[in-house]
Amino acid sequence: MINAAIFASGEGTNAENLFTFFAGDSRIRIKLVITNRDDAGVIARAEKHRKTVQIVSKEALNNYTEQIIEFLQVEKIDLIILAGFLLKIPEAFVKAFPERIVNIHPALLPKFGGKGMYGMHVHRAVIAAHEKESGITIHYVDGEYDHGATILQVNCPISEMETPESLAQKIHELEMEYYPKAIERLIENK
Repeated sequence: MINAAIFASGEGTNAENLFTFFAGDSRIRIKLVITNRDDAGVIARAEKHRKTVQIVSKEALNNYTEQIIEFLQVEKIDLIILAGFLLKIPEAFVKAFPERIVNIHPALLPKFGGKGMYGMHVHRAVIAAHEKESGITIHYVDGEYDHGATILQVNCPISEMETPESLAQKIHELEMEYYPKAIERLIENK
């Protein structure tokens, strides 16, 4: 069985989708949730699903990296799933969990990635660039923002009347459908 930790900063819809998708699956156990915000919506969603929650500030993530890695190793975490986690993962994590940290990005990388490119910022940039399509990229995390090897990309068309809000809804639907499937494929290949 694979033990997973979900790192999330926001409302936690992707995290909850993963809790539900993998409930009762004997191949994976989502053991804990780590968030950097004590007011994150993911906390209530995690508690509803009886997941252990740890709040780790940006300062702690960067100043106590080795202790956090050690904690994850003691918890026997095999896979880290980023679900709207807005902090950069320290290089030490990437070394401690090589090709075992997965992220989802709301655009077709390498376009519209990098520092500050998350949520509505991405959708506004895609619309402003007059792109004909957008989508999601599920990828491994390396030392750079939105840069690691691609696991899966799924695209969707952008209409001439598209707004950042309507595009965000399309992207959210892709995330809900494909993130669990991509994680499932990773589990099957381990």
